[in-house]
Amino acid sequence: MKFIVSSGELQKALQTVGGVISGSQSRPILENYLFELEGEQLRITASDGETTLITSIVVKSEDQGKIAVPSKLFQDFIKTYGEQPLTLIVKDNEEGTGQVLEILDEKDNFLVALDNADEYPSIPDFEAAQQITMPSDALSEALVNTLFATSNDSLRPVMTGMLFQIGETETNFVATDSHRLVVYKRTDITGEPMDFIMPKKPLNIFKNILSSSDEEVKIEFNQNMAKFTFGNHIWICRLIDLKYPNYSAVIPKENPNVLTINRNLLLSSIKRASIMSNKSTNQVRFKLSGNILHLHAEDTEYANKADMQIPCDYNGEDINIGFSSKFLTEMLAVLRSEDIVLRMSQSNRPGIIEPVDGLEENEHLLMLSMPVIGI
Repeated sequence: MKFIVSSGELQKALQTVGGVISGSQSRPILENYLFELEGEQLRITASDGETTLITSIVVKSEDQGKIAVPSKLFQDFIKTYGEQPLTLIVKDNEEGTGQVLEILDEKDNFLVALDNADEYPSIPDFEAAQQITMPSDALSEALVNTLFATSNDSLRPVMTGMLFQIGETETNFVATDSHRLVVYKRTDITGEPMDFIMPKKPLNIFKNILSSSDEEVKIEFNQNMAKFTFGNHIWICRLIDLKYPNYSAVIPKENPNVLTINRNLLLSSIKRASIMSNKSTNQVRFKLSGNILHLHAEDTEYANKADMQIPCDYNGEDINIGFSSKFLTEMLAVLRSEDIVLRMSQSNRPGIIEPVDGLEENEHLLMLSMPVIGI
């Protein structure tokens, strides 16, 4: 088995799928890439047992076969090259144990010991119940705007994923960790009503790849699995088979107190005030009266305090409400609008953030932050 490959194309392909491989795989064989060669097509697979990522690149070859290549060693080695052709040849080990991969560049040669490719698990059987197609940039926007709000709490696995809520008139992408909630809505993506929850890990990998693509993404799914196909990439992921919480029930319907303010001004002010805040609560208090926002943060243990005044446009009753500066900073940093609206009802009820501008007509974005009670 022999093929010639561009080092740059190979490195890009390894980066595309390699993020799924962890250092503590359940099966040692999964610490490898699976290379499957069929003539001029090299298919590269990586898996952690739950998620399988596959991509393909064009090589020069007339051979076929498959090998299991140690992922970390091989990727670190390929990173040392700029753009140049490499010749890869599979040979029997001279000691008679297994196979080795010989790598030839213009003047040097290297040998990498290979594992048994026959031990690599086969791609999970997949029978789709439904499918939907969407532009890759739309899915990328959905992930950028929501994924940060998912939970890391393994004791609440349903919140460690993102809800895809497909409907006949709109599709909602939802993430929450119980302290904050993000709902990103697209009216240009519709289909037969269906919900499924995708785990965070593969979505974080998808997000980086989708942002540089303009192709359609086909998503096929059933109760347990989802398969994403676009371009020369295929991802097969096990879904989180749990019921997502009724997120709409926590969104207040009446929010008469409305603050409109420049996003960058508010973001920089919260970052500054948060330095003086209590490090366990990260609380920054919003006191609104007239067209001035008073920001207050305090850490009584160290006598640190911040009091700031920011011009704004405010309509409503005087209110004094505390929010987590950490959560607000992450929300405001994701938005691209010049101005945002913060809608509130009472000091013990959630605040709702929405961008004033920066979205297309077929998009809507709502972010909710629970209040932080006490100082």
